[in-house]
Amino acid sequence: MAKIGYARVSSKEQNLDRQLQALESVSKVFSDKVSGATTERPQLQAMLDYIREGDIVVVAELDRLGRNNKDLTDIMNIIQQKGATLEVLNLPSMSGIEDDNLRRLINNLVIELYKYQAESERKRIKERQAQGIALAKEKGKFKGRKLKFTENDPRLQLAFKLYLEGSTEKDVERQTGINRRTFQRYRNKFNIHRK
Repeated sequence: MAKIGYARVSSKEQNLDRQLQALESVSKVFSDKVSGATTERPQLQAMLDYIREGDIVVVAELDRLGRNNKDLTDIMNIIQQKGATLEVLNLPSMSGIEDDNLRRLINNLVIELYKYQAESERKRIKERQAQGIALAKEKGKFKGRKLKFTENDPRLQLAFKLYLEGSTEKDVERQTGINRRTFQRYRNKFNIHRK
């Protein structure tokens, strides 16, 4: 049995020190500097591959694993399927409960409540952001992000062609260098959908 830590910040400019300090008792730490909005994080995937039965995955806060309920549930299921358990340092400790099944049940209930709370907070942030943008647009102060590509950009056209021919978004990203999320935005903007 080993304690395996996972730490994450959303951007390269942010600092992992606080989380790493909280995880100093673990035997190995995996860390990413990438948004929690996706599970496509190299060190998260490496950690999930690395853990073994009996291991304990330790995170400073639940939202370091992911920011939406579905992703968190998927990650937690993988941890459970591997026979490992999850310990979230900012949640109440269940160490005083001797019955393993009862401790696991209560821990899972607490985590479900925190997942719900995190998802609700994320929705509220997005709503406030949308309201702010709408107000700024009314006042003529919001211009939006400058487009990276024009509709006729050769790279974007190649990306659309590959996608319509059946390539996955990952393949399109690899071949064109256009980030998947950016590609999704342009597909929606220009109404490019597979039949």
